[in-house]
This record gives sequence, C-alpha cells and structure tokens, in this order.
Amino acid sequence: MLSRRTFLASTALAAPLAAAKPNSRINGVQIGVQSYSFRDRGLDEAIQAMVDVGLSSCELYSGHVEPKDLRGEDLRKWRLTASLDEFKNVRKKFDAAGIELYAFNYSFRENFTDDEIARGFEMAKALGAKCITASSNVTTAKRIDPHARKAKMRVGMHNHSRIADNEFATPQNFEDAMRGMSEYICINLDIGHFTAANFDAVDYLKKHHERIVTLHIKDRKKNQGENLPFGEGETPIKEVLQTLKENRYKIPANIEYEYKGSDTVAEVKKCLEYCRKALA
Repeated sequence: MLSRRTFLASTALAAPLAAAKPNSRINGVQIGVQSYSFRDRGLDEAIQAMVDVGLSSCELYSGHVEPKDLRGEDLRKWRLTASLDEFKNVRKKFDAAGIELYAFNYSFRENFTDDEIARGFEMAKALGAKCITASSNVTTAKRIDPHARKAKMRVGMHNHSRIADNEFATPQNFEDAMRGMSEYICINLDIGHFTAANFDAVDYLKKHHERIVTLHIKDRKKNQGENLPFGEGETPIKEVLQTLKENRYKIPANIEYEYKGSDTVAEVKKCLEYCRKALA
C-alpha cells in the first residue's frame, strides 16, 4: 500500500522488468493472482514478485493503489479527486512487466456515495481493467447496476464463507443480487470460501460460468475451516481447474494467498506449481 506522499513518486518510477515476460496460461487456463496475496509489500515490489513467480495476469487489490494512511472521509475525498493519470501510470507498470491487469478489486459498500461508486468505474477504465470485483453488500447491487450499465463493465460480487445478513456467502445471495439486474452484475467466485461455507464450487461453476468474471483460488476445509496450503484442504482446486480446461471457460483463476507461510513469494510459487500440476 502507498502513502499519500509516495503515491505520485512511486507511479513515476519505471516498472520492474524481467529478462523474459511471465506466462502463467497453462493448457488454455489463465492462472493469475489477486494482488492481495502480496499485501506485505508496496505496488512496485508486488509487481516484481509477480514477475519472479511467473504470473502473467493480475486482479489488482485497491489497497495497492489507495493511500494506506487514509480512512473514512479522507479516503473518500482521495477517491473522488485523485488524478486518473495516476491509474494510467499504474497500468503502464503492469504493461512493462508483461502482466495483464485484468480486474480491479474495488469493494463497493452500502456507505459508498453514488459519486464514489461512479468513480470506481472511472478508476477501472483508467487502469484498462476488463472488470471490477467487489466484496460488496447484497443490497448494494441495485445501486451499482446503473453505473455498470453506463460503463458497460461487469462487476463480480465476491463471496466470503461467513453467512451473515446482506453479505455474499451462499448461492442464494448471488441470486438475490442478480435478480432484476442487468447482465453486468456478476460473480467473483472464491472457491475456498464457498467450500468452507459447505457449497459445491464445481457444480456452481458449471451452472453459472457465464456470469462468473473471475475465480479466487485458495484451499480451505468445510464447516468454516481455516486457510491451508494448496492440497491440504477440501476445496476442489484440481476439479475446478480441470473444469475450466475441459470446457474452455475463459475465466481467470486467481491465486489468493491467505494461509500462514514463511515467505510470500515462495508460497505463491508453490500455489502456482500446484495449479500447473492440476492442469497437466
């Protein structure tokens, strides 16, 4: 995350470069990363980490561009007034590193103003993102939809595992949010959280793939189980990835590293290697 003081300076820096551009498309399936996986470092360092791991697609966590020292009304003011050139410069960094900035994770909440919602689409457009993902409230979808239709940009609602009022966790929550809305209100399916909430990620993917903009790949056990290294939980990661491969679904599968490990880059490399073997 960036402080206000360093945001402009950092976006002016040259993007990290690699001798060879990364390529994490495996047998037709685009494996990417949610940059939240690299939340322990700033934007430039996160991009370099993606290059080091060999990842060629990214869902950009808003915390990697929003000033980390701002909260509440100060953060809202920044969102409404920050120059869009700053976001264009962020895109240039990803382009230089050979990484597709596929989605922007900007989590609309009920306390967002209409201007704040609209600004999220302006940011995403400036970043060159194809879609937005959002840890949002179910009822916020009806406020997001007009802006999504105007921008002609899909918004994938992100689920967690804790079943609570007005939060995304169940298939019914997704259905409630999309009912009566345009085709731009979609799904960002986190298969780890979905499994922890005791739902079938493979079945849901097959039935609703046309409305899924991205997947989050993590491993958890059922019954609200903890995050675990890939292969140690009960999330059907291999089966999900094989479903993407066999059906040629053009849905990026983004690694989201959340379990406890000693070194972020090393652990994300392990996650990518697990995906590579699952798609062999």
